[in-house]
Amino acid sequence: MTPGVPETPGDIARYFDRLWPILRSITGQGVRQSHDILAELLPLERFEIPSGTPVFDWTVPLEWVVREAYVVTPDGQRILDVRENTLHLVNYAAPFRGRLSRAELEPHLYSLPERPDAVPYVTSYYTPSWGFCLTHRERQGLPEGTYEVVVDTEHVHGSLTLSEAVLPGETDEEVLLSTYTCHPSLANNELSGPLVTAFLYRRLAAWRRRRYTYRFAFVPETIGALCYLKLRGETFK
Repeated sequence: MTPGVPETPGDIARYFDRLWPILRSITGQGVRQSHDILAELLPLERFEIPSGTPVFDWTVPLEWVVREAYVVTPDGQRILDVRENTLHLVNYAAPFRGRLSRAELEPHLYSLPERPDAVPYVTSYYTPSWGFCLTHRERQGLPEGTYEVVVDTEHVHGSLTLSEAVLPGETDEEVLLSTYTCHPSLANNELSGPLVTAFLYRRLAAWRRRRYTYRFAFVPETIGALCYLKLRGETFK
C-alpha cells in the first residue's frame, strides 16, 4: 500500500487473513499481536493498564493465557481444538483437566440448535468456568463414553491493552471513533470494526485539510472502554 492511495479489497483481505486466526480476548498476548498488525496501518500509541487497577466501580481483570485446549472422544479422536478454531474454547475459560462421561461433559458444551452448522461465541469473563463451543450437528453426534478434557489456561497478573491514534485538525473539536479488539474469529463484530477504522484513518490522513481532530480508539469491550474513559475523560469533557 502507498500512503495517500485508497486501499484495494485485496489490501483489506490480506490484513483480515492475518488477524483472523489470532486468539483474542479482553486481555492477553493475542490482543497485543493484533495491535501490532493494526499499527502497520496507523501510528498507534499503546497503553497497558495493570491487572487490579480500579476503573470507576470496575477492576481490570487478570490476563488470560491459553496454552492448549481440546477434547478427546471415547475412540481417541481429538476434537474442539482451540488451535483449529479459536471459537471452540469458551473465552476466558478457567483451567481444567479430567475424564468425564458424556452426561458430565454436556453442561460444558454450547451450540445453537437454530443454526446447526455454526459455532457460537461464548465468554466467561467475570465468572470462572470452562467449556467448549461446537456446531449443534456435531454435538448431537457425540457418542456415549468417557471423554478426556484438557483446558490448559491460566489467569495471571498482567495488563489490559488499548491503543489510540490522533489526527489533528484545524480546530480542537474532536470526532471519536472507537472499535473493539477483543473478539476472536468473528467477521461481523470483528474484524470488520478494527479494519474499517484503521483504513478510515488512512483515508482521513490523506486529506489536505481537516476541520476536526479525529481520535481513533482500539479497546476491548466494556472494561477497555471504561479504561479509555478514565484515561481520556477530561479531554472528552
